[in-house]
Amino acid sequence: MDNPRADKVAVVDEVRERLGAASASVVTEYRGLTVTELAELRQSLAAAGGDYKIFKNTLVRLAIADSPHQSLSDLLSGPTAIAFVRGDVSAVAKALRDFGRTNPHLIIKGGLLDGGFLSPAQLGDLAELPSRDVLLARMAGAIAAPLTQMAGLLKAIPQNLAYGISALVDQRRAANPQAADPPEAPPDTATAEAPADTETAEAPADTETAEEAPTAAAGETPAE
Repeated sequence: MDNPRADKVAVVDEVRERLGAASASVVTEYRGLTVTELAELRQSLAAAGGDYKIFKNTLVRLAIADSPHQSLSDLLSGPTAIAFVRGDVSAVAKALRDFGRTNPHLIIKGGLLDGGFLSPAQLGDLAELPSRDVLLARMAGAIAAPLTQMAGLLKAIPQNLAYGISALVDQRRAANPQAADPPEAPPDTATAEAPADTETAEAPADTETAEEAPTAAAGETPAE
């Protein structure tokens, strides 16, 4: 563009800055929409985290030339407005889809997300996704649930271990009743009463002394 006007240069720079700062961008055609309907669309997109701006196609082409956003040039035909996404792309896609249901003049042509091209069908799929906050809440719940189960498991391990040991003891007692109570220990031989020693035991009476023989008195003879 030879000797561009300052206002055109400003628009080109604005498009570049907006595309560079946005996490995603969606190109639409707004032919047939009234000023009131466009204001309503801007309001709904702003609530979803999008900024809806109308630009001339020639200036947008200049802004995206030799840039990562150049693939948008094929979508620049007819009255063009771009939704610059600052937050959740699925929320913006949902707002565009909902508006288009009651305003068929809005045409969603495609867009870019993290440098990748988005077709109208893909944007429709994004519109069906839950919001970012809902997805984060579900993810947090999915992470917290196993941790809660693990805490309960660790808490139950000592109690279950005690139950298991008790059940094993009962099972062994039932299988071998005689082993239920330990046998009585044999008497200690060291403390048992020992038999009398043969040397100290009372000897049987001597036959010679059992019946005492008459003692001969000195000088006496036994009577006849």
